Amino acid sequence: MQRGAFYAPAIMPSLLVELFSEEIPARLQTRAGADFQRLMTSKLDEAGLTYDLVESFSGPRRLTLHMQGLPHASPDTREERKGPRVGAPDKAIEGFLRGAGLSDISEAQVQETKKGDVYVAVIEKKGRPATEVITEALTDTIKNFPWPKSQRWGDGDLRWVRPLRGVLLTLDGAAVPFALENGSQPIEAGATTVTHRVLGQGEVQTPTFDTYEQALEEGRVVLRTDERKARILDGANALCEEAGLELVQDEGLLNEVAGLAEWPIPHLGTFDEKFLALPDEVITAAMRGHQKYFSVRDPKTGRLAPRFIAVADIEAGETMLGGYERVLTARLSDALFLYRNDLKKPLEQHAEKLSGTTFFEGLGTLADKVERVAALARELAPACGADPDKAEKAARLAKADLASEMVYEFPELQGLMGRYYALEQGIDADIADAIRDHYKPAGQADDLPTNELGTVVSLADKLDTLAAFWSIGKKPTGSGDPFALRRAALAVIRQLLSSSVALNLTAALDRMTVYAADKTGADFAVFRAPAIDEARGDDDWVAKLSEQVAKLRSRGLRLRSAERRSTFVHILAGEEDIPEVEGTQDFETAELLSFFHDRLSVYFRDQGFRHDHIAATLEEGADDFVLIEKKLKALAALLGTEEGANLTAAYKRASNILKAEEKKTGLPDGAVNAAAFDQDEEKALNAALDQAETEATKALETEDFDAAMRALAQVRAPLDAFFEGVTVNSDNQDLRINRLAQLLRCKSVVKRVADFDRLEG
Repeated sequence: MQRGAFYAPAIMPSLLVELFSEEIPARLQTRAGADFQRLMTSKLDEAGLTYDLVESFSGPRRLTLHMQGLPHASPDTREERKGPRVGAPDKAIEGFLRGAGLSDISEAQVQETKKGDVYVAVIEKKGRPATEVITEALTDTIKNFPWPKSQRWGDGDLRWVRPLRGVLLTLDGAAVPFALENGSQPIEAGATTVTHRVLGQGEVQTPTFDTYEQALEEGRVVLRTDERKARILDGANALCEEAGLELVQDEGLLNEVAGLAEWPIPHLGTFDEKFLALPDEVITAAMRGHQKYFSVRDPKTGRLAPRFIAVADIEAGETMLGGYERVLTARLSDALFLYRNDLKKPLEQHAEKLSGTTFFEGLGTLADKVERVAALARELAPACGADPDKAEKAARLAKADLASEMVYEFPELQGLMGRYYALEQGIDADIADAIRDHYKPAGQADDLPTNELGTVVSLADKLDTLAAFWSIGKKPTGSGDPFALRRAALAVIRQLLSSSVALNLTAALDRMTVYAADKTGADFAVFRAPAIDEARGDDDWVAKLSEQVAKLRSRGLRLRSAERRSTFVHILAGEEDIPEVEGTQDFETAELLSFFHDRLSVYFRDQGFRHDHIAATLEEGADDFVLIEKKLKALAALLGTEEGANLTAAYKRASNILKAEEKKTGLPDGAVNAAAFDQDEEKALNAALDQAETEATKALETEDFDAAMRALAQVRAPLDAFFEGVTVNSDNQDLRINRLAQLLRCKSVVKRVADFDRLEG
């Protein structure tokens, strides 16, 4: 080596791939770009082909992948695969040869091990050119791309979301030979791309990523989605500002429109002011749903202005803008007709149509659901601070707009239209707001109802949905939740905690199982069994069945649990007497409450609480979520102090001693004998437990969990002193039994407040 000479490292190649097709649906583009990158990189990783950078892009007509720092070839590999011992049966050796790709055992090596000599196959593989690995990966990616729906075109068998028209494939600035058979329209790769359909220069050479992105920009194609979104927002805001208006922000529409135009150009259009007689939400729905126009607000009035923003993929002239306006005028004219037509009928009349609409098979009609929700809303109203009469009325009108022509045309306006119709008909504003809000919260980040009536109807609606679907076995599974029951349970939890509603959830859920049975005819479905067919000898068997069902209900017996059906069949057939039933919780209600506990745990974890703290406060059967949250916060606060941490450690020590002694000789079942105390530490602990139990009991009665936790904290020092100065496993059996009883009492006092056994650490 010559002193002072400079040796530059070899420049690693970069890869550029573009899949060019007819228009890709906007909703699929982002996922497709990620899938393209994932599939390609996984194949290259498997082949040992490394890279320094990878990025993918998606747009209306193309998916693009760019990678930097690839080697010219995959690395050579050497693998030693151990086989059977020398002298093993022929079948074992034959299997080893097949797996290792050897033709004869002489090709294997013999290796000495502690268990004797074994055969070892040394498998060496030469690296492959990067072009070979890349073309194989691309072929597999295209043929197995996970489009939700795909199509064939022409007479070929190749499938893509829309007809695939070309592939750009270059490595290190050179085109890579690549072709896919597709009947009379095969796909061949090159080093060219296609610019904008109208504004571009057609096909251009782009051997590298830098030239590719520059050529697209010059050819009126914005490659990056974020840049297309920025063009739309900046242009729309500038047009609105010039007109003294404001753009109504709509992230979902922005994402969609950015996937519709390669060179998006916003334009400001106008519609007739007469359409402002429509609610703003209707105007927005009409513009958004089909035309993909953005709404524009007048900052002086706070309402929509008679203007809109349309995004074109070409330079639009007056003729095109006039076309946009004519199409929107037709849509708004239809909406105004539907709105006025709906207002001719009171909401109660719209609600009558719900009896002809099935809610779900086995759960009756929407009218049946409304009846159940109205009954529960009346019962829940006092707990939520709402008027029962208003709650029932709001519940009876909440679903009425589902039968309106406007909601039939724009389903996303359910609830909103009910509110507008209610206000137009002179119904109280708080009832109208409850009609709108009873669908809330629709998601984890959605707003909650704005008043107590809305909370009541929302709770009743969601509890009914949960109980109803639970009653017919449509429960969420690990693989799916088609009826969004997890979301409904979370919505109930959020509302109860946000409004501090101390609701007896068990009673509410149990009541809903009765409503479901009363209103859906599900009782009769339960008893459609062979034994009942035999009991149908009487013409009036239905009347007899109804009579027996009424008796069962009067005794508090639920009719849902599968294991009880055979008993009910015999009862209904007159073969058995109706049993006496204690007022115990129904099995399905308990299972549904457990489902709520799972959702509550998830909610608390999202709020930052530790899972073991949650477990320590979430008792089986607990149904007042507000109290659970108070207890959880108090426990977390206690355990965050040195006193709480030491109490936990002392409790764990007591618990471990008791577990060990239980395995040896069992635990005492008698009370602590204060007269048998032999040491001052025993007396001090007993006094501390007396005081803690008294104070904790009083605090729990008033739901003062902070005070209850402070009462427990007083036990820590005497308990530490007890362990330091007292030998629990004394040779004196009477002392030993009494000291174990004292530890049992200590656990009992602590567990009255929280289950410390579930705490970790």
